Amino acid sequence: MKRTPYWFRPARFLEFFAAYYPVSVEGWIVTIASVLAFAVVFADVDAHSHSGSDTLIGVAPWMITIFVVFDVTCRWKGEYPNWWSSPERSKDTGRAGKGKVRT
Repeated sequence: MKRTPYWFRPARFLEFFAAYYPVSVEGWIVTIASVLAFAVVFADVDAHSHSGSDTLIGVAPWMITIFVVFDVTCRWKGEYPNWWSSPERSKDTGRAGKGKVRT
């Protein structure tokens, strides 16, 4: 398996958004751990709740937290989507606003 410096690569959808998919062993580990965390939290909250709405209210904060941690990891260790940077920005780093200052 070829080693890549990125854990995730972006896939474009709805013109402006990116969904990341794993391209390395580390990326797959993070993805599987996130899915397992979703399942464990849901099972635990569902076992102690009395109704469907009680389950959703109990699960929502945990799911949002897990998703935000996963998303931040994808953005931190993933390839930056090239369609997010405008042509006027510097091409040195591929990230908008992170290149050399033009005078």
